[in-house]
Amino acid sequence: MRGRRFQGAILVTALAAVLGLLTGPAQADDGAGQERIVGGSRVDEGSFPWVVRLSVGCGGSLIAPQVVLTAGHCVKGSGADTSIRVTGGSVDLQSSRARTVRSAYVYRSPGYSDAAAGDDWALIQLERAFDLPTLTLAADGTYDKGLFTVMGWGTTKEGSLTQQTRLRSAEVDFVSDSSCDRKYGKIDMAIVGSDMICAGKGGKDSCQGDSGGPLVRLDVNGSWLQIGIVSWGYGCARKDFPGVYSQVSAFGPEIAVGLAVLRSRLA
Repeated sequence: MRGRRFQGAILVTALAAVLGLLTGPAQADDGAGQERIVGGSRVDEGSFPWVVRLSVGCGGSLIAPQVVLTAGHCVKGSGADTSIRVTGGSVDLQSSRARTVRSAYVYRSPGYSDAAAGDDWALIQLERAFDLPTLTLAADGTYDKGLFTVMGWGTTKEGSLTQQTRLRSAEVDFVSDSSCDRKYGKIDMAIVGSDMICAGKGGKDSCQGDSGGPLVRLDVNGSWLQIGIVSWGYGCARKDFPGVYSQVSAFGPEIAVGLAVLRSRLA
């Protein structure tokens, strides 16, 4: 089991160590060398304008002009922090349209200890606001099923050391808690059904470097809603092991508290 932040910040539980999983990039299994986000395609300019890239090797979503939602395992903890550079404004990180803003403060979920234990989310307050659209968070579980879209600048195959400079996305199907838990039970892992959601689809998945990025779907009005946050998984796009995401609708009140803390700092 590994969090999907790019290597150097890979998370491995004590159980994973017992199972012999490495802290470095996993070796690709049969068929893992195919192009896969994993299995996705490049995104056109102007698509998903609220997705951002973090200098720590993660993704995130702009949920307010000055606030990014990401994974808890992408940050060191809560407190003043100007070390993270957040890039947005273009699907191409090397484009002249892309602009970068530094972090000012980080609020990590008070319940976070490890990605596999849940509560894997954090808020990053920026030094100044981005003039970009923001992403709406799912308020309840109404849309926590169906076909999702996941995106990121991470690796396109398990074991790769190369991240992308251009955003990629892939469509992945909802996997029920019971099915996901049964699949991970094969390696003596378990999901926390109350705050995790699983998704995967035939060779399509998030991978290293995609941690913290959004899992989204369209609502009945055709607007994007954030359903999940890329959190962890066993390898990338492995058969029978879907990606595991922090379930945004489960953390609504807690995220609201975090946003209030950040607003108080601007008062």
